[in-house]
Amino acid sequence: MRGVLSFSGPGVCGVGKRVFAGCWWAVLWAGGGGVWAQETAEDVAAARTVAVESVVTDPEIQARLSRIMEATGWFEPVEVRVDQGVVFLGGMTGSATHREWAGRLAGNTEDVVAVVNQIEVSEGTLLDLAPAWSEVRAIGAGAVRMLPLLVTGALLLVVTWIATKAVSRGAGRVLSRRMQSPLLRSVVARAIAVPVFLLGLYLVLKVSGLTRLAVTVLGGTGLLGLVIGFAFRDIAENFLASILISMQRPFKGGDLIEVAGFKGYVQSVNTRSTLLMQVDGNHVQIPNATIYKGTIVNFTANPRSRFEFVVGIGYDDSISGAQAVAMKVLENHPAVMKDPEPLVLVDTLGAATINLSVLFWVDISKYSGLKVRSAVIRLTKRAFDQAGISMPDEAREVVFPQGVPVHMVEGGAGERGSPAAHTASRATPVSRRPEADDSAATEAEGGLENDAEDIERQARTAREPESGQNLLES
Repeated sequence: MRGVLSFSGPGVCGVGKRVFAGCWWAVLWAGGGGVWAQETAEDVAAARTVAVESVVTDPEIQARLSRIMEATGWFEPVEVRVDQGVVFLGGMTGSATHREWAGRLAGNTEDVVAVVNQIEVSEGTLLDLAPAWSEVRAIGAGAVRMLPLLVTGALLLVVTWIATKAVSRGAGRVLSRRMQSPLLRSVVARAIAVPVFLLGLYLVLKVSGLTRLAVTVLGGTGLLGLVIGFAFRDIAENFLASILISMQRPFKGGDLIEVAGFKGYVQSVNTRSTLLMQVDGNHVQIPNATIYKGTIVNFTANPRSRFEFVVGIGYDDSISGAQAVAMKVLENHPAVMKDPEPLVLVDTLGAATINLSVLFWVDISKYSGLKVRSAVIRLTKRAFDQAGISMPDEAREVVFPQGVPVHMVEGGAGERGSPAAHTASRATPVSRRPEADDSAATEAEGGLENDAEDIERQARTAREPESGQNLLES
């Protein structure tokens, strides 16, 4: 009698209701007894495995590759042929990259033995704008995708600008109680607001997807500043000079100064130049660097200014007498200051005259030095005429103190005779009519008042040659 053999998996076997673990068992019943037989696990697994060979046919490979290459649109025409697992590719494409891609695609296809890539790359024409249009379309698509980010970045930029202005104004109000110079307050306030602007700019670039550019902007700020410093060296130099001028205040608005060969009244100082109004009404703009590094003559800082002129008297005139006459003119003139006192000094001994130097002081905040000098010269000449003091001309007048000897010769021309008696006669001095007007100032001199007010009135009616904040206004 044969028994029933049952399998329930690796390591489990049994007969009837009896189950044995740990092996594979086979039981054979023959007659009245049974024989147990054991087989290995590898034998049973081999008996249960069924090998199935899966082969893709050439037409299937050809159809699959043709559909993929047509879908790309890169190849015209699409030529695919498969023979015994060998793929033959043909046709035209516009890029060598596409040709290599097709070769890799065929080589990675299942059951392909080899690939023969005969696809040709077209050179294209000089007027082929297809690549350009392709790039334009790509840029347009990228711009559309970036539009929400750009809008967000623009809004953030507006917020940054508002925050920067608010910080700058707040810093200016705080510094107004500590700094008198408006330019210095403006520079410090802007320096405080710069970190706010840079932080906002970084966030704008970060949100807009320009992270690398944001890092470049912040990291390259030092290099950018160095390049700008070299490129705009003169502008930076004038700007720094304007800061120093506004801090040190070597002059103020309305002062009469002379610098770099120009003399005039200060109108304004901005971040680039200093504006002067000359006495002839012309505007002069001098760079602040030139002002700061140059020699400044401030005629208004000390209102007392000394003027002088030279007058020549004859050698036969009394020097002390002429000095006394000139000194009396200076003492009687209302615009000549008594302290410091005026002086009349002997200057030089000329060819025909003794030159006297007349020096006097004038308060130029009240009087015009040129007008006072004109009046003093006029009055000195009048006083010399009244005192009989001669003022000979070195070029045309020769004085003979003992007269000119004259010899009379009798007889005709060329005839010698005894010398006649001659008399020495003194040359009659030329009568001089003294000046009739002894007033301190004539109508022609226009009064002695300072003309700064007239020049300031002219400056107000003139067009400003350069606009900008006046740094001298506190």
